[in-house]
Amino acid sequence: MRLLRLLPAIIFLVTSTSFLSAQDDDPIKVESSIVRLNVGVVDRRGRPITDLSPNRFSIFEDDVEQQILRFEPADTPFSVVIMLDMSGSTLSFRQLIRMSASRFVDALSPSDRVAVIEFYDKVNLRNDFTTNRSTIFNSINVANGRGKTHLYKALDLALEKLEKEKNRRKAIIVLTDGVDTIARDADREILERLPDGSVPGSLKPDTNPELLRILNRSDAIGATIYPLALPTGDPAKLADPTPRQVEMYSAARKRLELLAQRSGGTINAINRLEEMSRLYAEVAADLKTLYTIEYSPSNGKRDGKWRSIRIAIDDEGLLPRTRLGYFAR
Repeated sequence: MRLLRLLPAIIFLVTSTSFLSAQDDDPIKVESSIVRLNVGVVDRRGRPITDLSPNRFSIFEDDVEQQILRFEPADTPFSVVIMLDMSGSTLSFRQLIRMSASRFVDALSPSDRVAVIEFYDKVNLRNDFTTNRSTIFNSINVANGRGKTHLYKALDLALEKLEKEKNRRKAIIVLTDGVDTIARDADREILERLPDGSVPGSLKPDTNPELLRILNRSDAIGATIYPLALPTGDPAKLADPTPRQVEMYSAARKRLELLAQRSGGTINAINRLEEMSRLYAEVAADLKTLYTIEYSPSNGKRDGKWRSIRIAIDDEGLLPRTRLGYFAR
């Protein structure tokens, strides 16, 4: 009789334990039907326009107008991840990196939350999101490392952290030459099988699975990515670069361009290291000019197809910029 009285409790405990175990082994993925866009607007002279109201904007997905659900003005705070390449190729100018990144933080709004990630052989979160400038500056100053470049692993961590920032606006500023070690090794393996004459144009940068996964994660949370592209590793600086070196570097740089293009950011090529501080400042200025717009697509199909996005403003003299679209997954 006592066993019968205990049976419901035993069943509950077993069921609860199984459920928790299933949660650990198979995390539930919550799909969101909200598309979030960070939108910049300039006039014909390239001057940013930051005082527009939501009724000035129209959003089209595959040429079908969408209803704007949420609008955030340009002065709304951001959550920003600063990613610093601490691989061996940056050893000779670390102090310039630290100085430039610190000036970038100075140029942000006081209410912007900042996380700092360093990447090399390892990927380290130096500090999670905070508005405490002393913490952020210390993270930048102690960033260090050497060895390989785990760029895509670092982007994964940045997006994981940004996902937890919920409805805050999101951006990633990544300083790197773009040559992810794992992607480069995969490219080299492909090229080794080809004769020299077939090497130019043989790599398809937009088919790299790691890159595509990063792009889809960025799409899902509406994070804008700004690569600051270092000149290190450019085979054009070598006396006699091989076609394979040129092809691998070109593919890496194209992937940086895709990160910016698909997320609505811009790629800033650092041709001379002295330009680093100025380009960081330009990115900080750009963040202060972005509106954020959300809509729920009228086409709710998750068919994996590309959905183009177009923004119109009721003044033809104003030019909007945002990401070009997303894959409906």
